[in-house]
Amino acid sequence: MLTGQVDHVIGVDTHRDTITAAVVEAVTGGVQGHRTSGTQRMDYRHALAWARREAPDRRAWAVEGAGSYGAGLATYLLAQGEVVYEIDRPVRLARKNGAKSDDLDAVRAAREALAREHLATPRARGLREAMRTLLVTRNGAVLMRTEATNHLKSLIVTAPEGLRDQLRHHSTHRQVDRCARLRVRAEHSLEHRGTIRALRSTARRIQFLDAEANELELNLRELVETCCPTLLHFNGIGVITAAQVFVAWSHPGRVRNEAAFASLAGAAPIPASSGQTVRYRLNHAGDRQLNRALHTIVLVRLRTDEQTRAYAARRKAEGKTPREIKRCLKRAVARQLYRHLNDAAAAA
Repeated sequence: MLTGQVDHVIGVDTHRDTITAAVVEAVTGGVQGHRTSGTQRMDYRHALAWARREAPDRRAWAVEGAGSYGAGLATYLLAQGEVVYEIDRPVRLARKNGAKSDDLDAVRAAREALAREHLATPRARGLREAMRTLLVTRNGAVLMRTEATNHLKSLIVTAPEGLRDQLRHHSTHRQVDRCARLRVRAEHSLEHRGTIRALRSTARRIQFLDAEANELELNLRELVETCCPTLLHFNGIGVITAAQVFVAWSHPGRVRNEAAFASLAGAAPIPASSGQTVRYRLNHAGDRQLNRALHTIVLVRLRTDEQTRAYAARRKAEGKTPREIKRCLKRAVARQLYRHLNDAAAAA
C-alpha cells in the first residue's frame, strides 16, 4: 500500500485528447487541486511541472488506462524518474445525483491507489510493445481469414450446380487455390459469372491474409529469439504462445510473484467448497489471451508429453474432472514460465 510511502498521490483520468490530474493527500485523502491539459509532449511537461509545485515531496502517479490513452503520459513520467502505477477502471460509487466528471474520476483513481494492497507498474515499451502490436495485428488477420473462409464455404454451397460440383469435394486449401484461379468465360450465365467473381475475390483475400499472418509470425519469431529464445525449448510452446507469455509478463517486478502471475492468467484456483466437498473451480478472470496461451500449451503436452499424460491419468483416478485437471496443469505451467522468465532476466 502507498500509505506511509508517499505524501501525495496524483490520480489521472485519461482520454484521447485530454488528461485530467488531481492531487490527493495520502493521509487524509483530501483533494489539493485539479488540472486538465492536452496529450502532447509539451502538455505532459507542463503537467509534471504543476505536480512538482502542488506535491513537492514524495509523490506517486496513479494513471488510469496506462496501456491505452495514458500510455504516452506514463512513458514520459517514467523517463523523468517519476513513480507511476497503473490503475484499471476505478469503482464508481453510486450517487443519488449521478455526479460524474473527469475531475471526480481522477480523484477516484488516486484514492483507489491508496486503498489497494498491490499495485501494478505500467507495462514495458520497446521490444515488448513491438511484440504486442505484432500479436494483435496477426490475431486480427487470422480472424479475418477465418471469416473469409467461412464466407467462401457458404458461396460454394449456393453456387450454380456445375460450379459447386467442381469445388465441394476438395479440401479447404484446395478450394481456395482453385477459386483464386477461376476465370469468367463468355458462355457462362450471368449468375455463373457473378459467382465466379465473388469466389475469386474471396479466395484471393484468404491467400493475402494467410501470407500476412505468416509474415507477422516470422517477425514475431525474430523478436522472441532476441528476448527469450529459451522459451521455445519448452514442450508445447511455439512462437505465438511464447510471445503472448512474454507480453503478459512484460518485465521483472511487474508481477510480484508466481501466484499473482497465475491470477493474471486466470489459472489461479478459486475455492468452490460446500459442506464436506472440498474443491476448486476455474478462474474466468484475468488476461484471457494469456489464459488461451496456457490452455494451448496444456493441450499440446497432454498429447505429446508422457509425464503430463501420466499426471492427468493419476488425477483422473483420484476423481478429478478433465476441467479440473487442465486447471491444475495451467497453474503448473504458469509457475514454470514465471520462474523461467525471471531467472532469464536476472541472468541477462
